[in-house]
Amino acid sequence: MIVLGIDPGLAIVGYGVVESVKGKVNAIDYGVINTPAGVRTPIRLQMIHKGILTLLDRFKPDEIAVEELFFANNKTTGIPVAEARGVILMTAIEYCDKLFEYTPNQIKQAITGWGGADKKQMQEVVRQTLRLQSIPKPDDAADALAVALTHAQTNRFASLFGM
Repeated sequence: MIVLGIDPGLAIVGYGVVESVKGKVNAIDYGVINTPAGVRTPIRLQMIHKGILTLLDRFKPDEIAVEELFFANNKTTGIPVAEARGVILMTAIEYCDKLFEYTPNQIKQAITGWGGADKKQMQEVVRQTLRLQSIPKPDDAADALAVALTHAQTNRFASLFGM
């Protein structure tokens, strides 16, 4: 099973692609879709849409996992990110009806076993689990791999219990 994990953003959308076969998960690719500052939001959203379409065409994922948004302090900057996430969700669901969403705490719990894990802990566990030489860069790509890995592990356990 090929899983595309996505860490939504307006300036940077992280993506991570993993393959899960009989409980063993391998990284296929990871990276980011960048949109330039100073460009109108609708154009940036279109760039994200086209970037996601390119990923879907290139990797042909069986399932897609997207991180849910978490707003701590600044809800104003969250609005454009929510718009970008909406474009991502729409593009993904049109490609594949197997679209899943995970909260940051669910991802931390699945990856490290603790919902309070910090970014460095998360990145190191992702690196070790996927047997990578170094921590994926930028952070958005590492986060997207964590989303994909969360889904691959969650999906594996669900299939064990007939869910």
